[in-house]
This record gives sequence, structure tokens and C-alpha cells, in this order.
Amino acid sequence: MAAPETMFVLEGRPTAQLIADQLRELIVQGAFSPGQQVNESALASQLSTSRGPLREALQRLCQEGILVSKRNRGVFVAELSEDDIREIYAVREAVELAAATTLLDSGQDKISDTCRVLKGIIKNMAKQVAASDWQALARLDMEFHTAFVSGTGNTRLIRIYQTLAAETRMCILSLEVAYPRIDVLVQEHQLILDHLEAADRQGLQKAIKRHMQKAVEDLTAKPEITEITA
Repeated sequence: MAAPETMFVLEGRPTAQLIADQLRELIVQGAFSPGQQVNESALASQLSTSRGPLREALQRLCQEGILVSKRNRGVFVAELSEDDIREIYAVREAVELAAATTLLDSGQDKISDTCRVLKGIIKNMAKQVAASDWQALARLDMEFHTAFVSGTGNTRLIRIYQTLAAETRMCILSLEVAYPRIDVLVQEHQLILDHLEAADRQGLQKAIKRHMQKAVEDLTAKPEITEITA
């Protein structure tokens, strides 16, 4: 299968990490469909790069679970099942609860700095809700949670969460059931921010758990079947 027409152009000497970062973003934006084969030859030609860095980039994304390598067949974009969704959100919950504890134990300066960043993201999120821009909402949603975890300064938590964020955006954009509760999207994130700002440990943990639970329910909900009568 050919590479997407809206392909990026690498600046300077392409490295495996740069290629991996660009491909990851294209995948979570939906430029590649779930289950689509990644054409190594076409990508190498379009990027004007050798197979070595490209293969290393593909291997990195396979390790992250964004791509799947099938023996004697090639590399494909991962297709996420309901079990995958539940696993992703279970790990996200664990990481964010750990981040919440770390943030609240780190002092007011870190809390204030993190809250300032989160407020800006929520403001932008509200604008995209009004515009019904699903891709922008998916990006800002994960930007909020990534900033929340990044506020801890814990490099390992941050690194773990980057992969979870990419997988989450794939869930949201590929299942075509994104944000059925759009009316409460901003409120849920605002609640997390409010509890963090107030240093309300119990309230923050409860808000995170509730947010993850509702997201799983939304993403695994079966479409309603409306009976049509003649």
C-alpha cells in the first residue's frame, strides 16, 4: 500500500528518532489506517533516506505497540481492540495517580507551574469543542494529561506516558466514537485541575479514576440500533 499523500519532509539529516517521531504523529492523526501496511520502500523513497534509519524507526514504533511486525508479511499499523483500550486506560490511570501523588508531594511551586500550563490547554480545548474539531480535541486532551504527568519532572513516568498518549489518540480517532459526551469534556478536565490547584489529594484521585472509567465506557460503547419500520 502506498504512503499517504500528505507525507512530511524531513529537514537536515534524517535520524531514526526523528523518523519515528514524525511517523508516530502521522499515525495518531489518522494518516495511516488501523491495519494498514507501512510500505518501507515508498517511505524510504519519499523521505530520501536509506533503509537503515527507517527500519530502526519502525522497530522503535513496534516496541511502543504503535506498529506490529508480522513475520514474512511486513509492518502494519496496530488495530486496537476493546481489551487493548481497557489495558491502555488502566495503565494511564496508574501512571496519573502516581503523578498526582508526586505532584502534591513536590511543593506549591511545581503545583502552580503545572496548573498554569493546564489552564492554557483547557482554554484552547474549549475553543475546539465549539468548533467540533475532533483531531484538535484529541491532541489537546492528551496534551493536558501529558502536561499533568510532565509536571512531576519524573523522566521515567514521562517516557512511559508518551507511548500511552499516542495509543490513546489512536483509540479516539480510529474508533469513530470520539467524545460522545462533548458537553462535559472541558468540565472533566477542569475538575482535575481544580482538585490539583486546591491540593485535594482524595478529590484529585477520584476525578482521575472517574475520568478514565468514563473514557473506557465511551470508547467501548456499542452503537445503538434504531429499529426502522415501514
